[in-house]
Amino acid sequence: MAFRSCGLVLIAILALLTVGPVRAADLAAEARRLVGARQGVQVETADGIVLVSEAASRAVHPASVSKIPTTLALLRVLGPEHRFETRFMAGGPVRSGTLEGPLVVRASGDPYFVDENVLLAVRALRKGGLREVNGELVVEGKLLFNWKADSLAPRLRRALDGGVAPAAWQAAAVPRLVFSKTAIPASGAESLLVTHRSQPLLFILKALNGYSNNIFAPFSDAAGGIRAVQDRIRLLLPAAYREELVLGDGAGAHPANRMSPRATVAILRALEQELEGHGLDLASVMPVAGVDDGTLKKRLVGPDGRGVVVAKTGTYGDYGACALAGALRTKKQGLVYFAILNRGVPIEEARRRQDAYVRVLMKELGAQPWDYQRDDAPAFTRAEVRIADPSITSEAMSRPGR
Repeated sequence: MAFRSCGLVLIAILALLTVGPVRAADLAAEARRLVGARQGVQVETADGIVLVSEAASRAVHPASVSKIPTTLALLRVLGPEHRFETRFMAGGPVRSGTLEGPLVVRASGDPYFVDENVLLAVRALRKGGLREVNGELVVEGKLLFNWKADSLAPRLRRALDGGVAPAAWQAAAVPRLVFSKTAIPASGAESLLVTHRSQPLLFILKALNGYSNNIFAPFSDAAGGIRAVQDRIRLLLPAAYREELVLGDGAGAHPANRMSPRATVAILRALEQELEGHGLDLASVMPVAGVDDGTLKKRLVGPDGRGVVVAKTGTYGDYGACALAGALRTKKQGLVYFAILNRGVPIEEARRRQDAYVRVLMKELGAQPWDYQRDDAPAFTRAEVRIADPSITSEAMSRPGR
């Protein structure tokens, strides 16, 4: 009987050891084996326990993982509910549905202003009574259209005049706005016709991070420019990490960009804290593997993988850069951040290594799916379009001499 009791106690002890904390040494050894010797890996719990730190202070090119600090800066400066306004102004009087003068577009750098949004604005202009423009299209401010800068607006003019993709017409079909061959110059003060307000910043960040769209480069201007982004985020890092963040642009295409694995994890933690203040989490602005469209749609999927990893990918073959940084929700360690920054490894091989190691983390730490529901609403349906007060507009447009 005594032997049996001793045996049961031994079994209990072994069971406790089996489900106890994962040994950091084992995870580090797996990092060296799977990711590669001298490749950068940092894995930390939310309360700062370092599980793995391999070449973690060496700053290398992070490719599109550069979008993580840009995302954090934009949220801190603007807030998740911020909307970018694009105003359509009359540069002359409107008579019988015809603007006698230029149509002025006053832009504020909306990075998600695309064909469907233009059609929403045209619908509002037509509803307000405008059918034809006897003048040029003039842009004031920073106009980003269909993912490119369009300061002279030739592409925007074509879109206003009906030259948009068939899919956009199908989504938001409206009569076109006609530009005549006669170009009457501006006369008098401009008057507001329509204001287009973008979808909230939170949704913009989510979509752009998912597809890793490099419109992030000019988009960083909304946070004060890339130097301001770098300086702002450096202040959130431990002093020893600050020089390990270098940003030449906010997207990851500039050759000067550098991030270390440990600085990347610190930025992820700061981003999570910023989001928590708004009742949000990392899945609100970064793609969820196997669920969201984009660069993670087909990675880290399978019976136990779908919806488990929230991360930002980064790839820039010209610089030999390939990265994956994100977080897991785990049974054993709670929220766990990771950053894997490969350099000098062929891209497909680097991705294979990253996914293999993240699967080890998922298994050993007991990763669980994020509480996340994908929002499939078309982006343009979240935008707002406002027609100017007809009484104010009509009064301004009918003044003598305009």
